[in-house]
Amino acid sequence: MWTKPALALTPKMRDLLVFHNVARALTSELDLDSILHAIMLQMEQYFQPEQWSLLIVDEARQDLFYAVVVGHTEADLRNVRVPLGHGLAGWVAKRGETVIIPEAADHPHLMQTGPGPRFRIRSAVCMPLRSHQRTLGVIQLFNCHLESFSDDVVSFLHLLCDYAAIAIENAGAVERIQQLTITDDCTGLFNQRQLYVLLGKESENARLTGAPFGLIFIDLDHFKTVNDAHGHLIGSRLLAEFGHALRSLVQSVDSVFRYGGDEFVVLLHNTDKDEAGRVARHIHETLRNRSFRVTENLELSIRASYGVATWPDDAEDIHELILRADTAMYRVKASTRDDVAVAGESLHPG
Repeated sequence: MWTKPALALTPKMRDLLVFHNVARALTSELDLDSILHAIMLQMEQYFQPEQWSLLIVDEARQDLFYAVVVGHTEADLRNVRVPLGHGLAGWVAKRGETVIIPEAADHPHLMQTGPGPRFRIRSAVCMPLRSHQRTLGVIQLFNCHLESFSDDVVSFLHLLCDYAAIAIENAGAVERIQQLTITDDCTGLFNQRQLYVLLGKESENARLTGAPFGLIFIDLDHFKTVNDAHGHLIGSRLLAEFGHALRSLVQSVDSVFRYGGDEFVVLLHNTDKDEAGRVARHIHETLRNRSFRVTENLELSIRASYGVATWPDDAEDIHELILRADTAMYRVKASTRDDVAVAGESLHPG
């Protein structure tokens, strides 16, 4: 049986194959981690370093963290942060310039920081990932065969860095777009669409584990009078301040949503009816006694009606659960307002 012989790749064909594989990763994956690993895999196969890493700039903290590490030091570097300007990666990130060190023994940049205590560096290449005059990260390659690093090879490495920068920037854009689709513009809280997504996940988890969860439905009382007296801009600021305060009163595992208009919802993870009622009453009591500074010279207070329902006591369907919490809230609206009602329990006006 005749077998077609393997095709020997010329250097130019090998370069084109690398570009093809990197481009395919960029267009087929949205997950940044997957894209970066795909790019670095191509870089590893092409340059064959003994150890390499990709660090991403954290602009808020003014340092870098290791996003991808391959070699003998991955465990050492998993939680390491590199300040901008410090060591090889920090210097390259701050200056935005490539550094190639053929003999690394006593180089000053490597005396400050290195890839790990158990790794001997003989040579190093560190290149910035730049886009629109900003450094997004750096790539470090240790112990490559630098004798084969011609100008063409360095240019090729720069192109791969450009691909990685595109991936980082695109992932950031996708993340921002995704964030816009699940959050409310006015308050920054999750929106109604995301409520149904997270309720679906919470109910699925509840069916598997039997863990309860709670829902608090909140409607601001007489909010129209705020818009009538002060205008819609002030009303929007009051909604934002109320939402921010509401978020601060629940645990990080819980979720807060602007349901629409002047309505808010709190999703309480792993919470039974007694605890959900206690949380709702705490929120109610805290916020009814609070003033919100909406401008430099204006503080407003606002009251609200609260309805509580829990899974599985009140419903085992997410739409029914929302309805039960909403119905409990309207019992307050129809009575005294400014109070808390729990589904299946008597209203005790406070």
